[in-house]
Amino acid sequence: MAAAEDADNQPQPFLQTAFGRNIVLGVVAAVALAVAVALWMWSQQPEYRVLFSNYSDRDGGAITASLDQMGVKYKFSEGGSAILVTADQVHDVRLKLAAQGLPKGGNVGFELMENQKLGVSQFLEQVNYQRSLEGELARSIQSLGAVASARVHLAMPKPSVFVREQQKPTASVLLTLQPGRALDRGQVSAIVHLVASSVPELTTGNVTVVDQNGNLLSDPNNGAGAHQLDPNQLKYVEQLQANIAKQVESIITPLVGQGNVRAEATAEVDFAQVDTAAEMYKPNSPPEPQAIRSQQTAEASPAPAPASGVPGALSNNPPNNPNNQPNNPQQNGSTTTAGQQAPANPQPATNAHREATTNFEVDKTVRYEQKPMGGIKRLTVGVVVNYRRTIDAKTGKVSATPLPPAVVAQINELVKQAMGYNAARGDTLNVTNAPFEGVDKLPEAPPALAWYRDPETVSLASTIGKYVMSMIIVGFLYMRFGRPLLRRYDQIAEPPPEPDPNLAAQEQRALLEAEMEEAEAHQQAKGYRSNLQMAKDLARDDPRVVANVVKTWVGANE
Repeated sequence: MAAAEDADNQPQPFLQTAFGRNIVLGVVAAVALAVAVALWMWSQQPEYRVLFSNYSDRDGGAITASLDQMGVKYKFSEGGSAILVTADQVHDVRLKLAAQGLPKGGNVGFELMENQKLGVSQFLEQVNYQRSLEGELARSIQSLGAVASARVHLAMPKPSVFVREQQKPTASVLLTLQPGRALDRGQVSAIVHLVASSVPELTTGNVTVVDQNGNLLSDPNNGAGAHQLDPNQLKYVEQLQANIAKQVESIITPLVGQGNVRAEATAEVDFAQVDTAAEMYKPNSPPEPQAIRSQQTAEASPAPAPASGVPGALSNNPPNNPNNQPNNPQQNGSTTTAGQQAPANPQPATNAHREATTNFEVDKTVRYEQKPMGGIKRLTVGVVVNYRRTIDAKTGKVSATPLPPAVVAQINELVKQAMGYNAARGDTLNVTNAPFEGVDKLPEAPPALAWYRDPETVSLASTIGKYVMSMIIVGFLYMRFGRPLLRRYDQIAEPPPEPDPNLAAQEQRALLEAEMEEAEAHQQAKGYRSNLQMAKDLARDDPRVVANVVKTWVGANE
């Protein structure tokens, strides 16, 4: 009894108490909740994207200060080469920073002129103006998508009152292109014209453009002569040739099928602008018809001779002309005529004068002709048509056969109509029917994009992967730590009940009752065995009595 009482008085373990069990359950619940919250926050972590990259230290400090004022969370990429913000704030933050003039790109624009101090010298004003102009030009060039940064250097000569000593300004542009990007000739020409148009008296030939690798992008012969083709003219020729080839292929494709015709065109374009003025005279001498412009006639009659001689009949007779010689009219280089006649008698001489002037028109043709540049001087087109392909229905083999001559002739005429063939211009055309390489193979359709490479599938798999990973981590923590702890908690024995002072009396009473029940049962079993033995003896000694008893029981049951 003393040992039992000492065991009962010993302190119980902490986990076996109700308070200890509650503490354990609270800790397990707190850990599970913390893990669930951490996984949820990890799955909902915002995606950061690049706000600005490749910025100067001054711009980086100004950008981060402005982000702190706006309360925008940001972080730096590895190496600090880019500033990252959440994906849903990239465009909004860029617009707000652009309103503040950030980033400046390390170039100072005309805002430098706003901080001019009173009493600054003229030389310093000119230097600040040149720096401002260079910065503004660099900002304009940086707005191109392929340009990461730009620097512009202007050489502005001092003005001189002497014409011989005047010099033209020059400019140099250094470009840093985006990785994997390049500028075509048209874009370089646009940069050259942009700089030349922004500086007074700066010509395009005095602008030099260089990239970060030291490659000269501008044309050194730019502006050297009018015979040089500019990028616009070259682009026009390329577009013209591409359009002619496209027209030829589009009109032949319905006849021979898709991919069975190839066409190339070469165009000689005259970019010379010609102004012609011609003045021509036609001969108008006979027998050509003549046009009289004006005609003048002048005639003078002689005055009558005064009366003279002896009065009488002889004075009234006509003068004698023994020789019968007519008057001799004279004609000069012009059309003027005059005649004189002297009387035979001794009378005073008289003169008669008549002249006529006729002016004829001179035929004259004046023609002014202006030919626009860009006219086609000559076209050369080459067309290759594939053989006609037939597929055997049984074997599936592809065979190639040449086109009939009538079809080739029809294609030739169609190409002439499509290209605008002009024999007088010297155009040439060559249509060839030949098998293409790989004619025995059917064109294969482009392979479909694999489902695991589909962007939508990748995005969905990424989202599902986050949740699956969260469930796996929660399950692992539960199986590794939570379940063993709960199992250990279930196996903790219940605390023993408090000792009862009447336990001994109750046990004795129960023991006594059990002994009495056992004795009663023994007596009943003993009486049963004695009765059974008596029935066996009666059946052996007097079986008739037993038979009658059984018969009586059977009859009673019926």
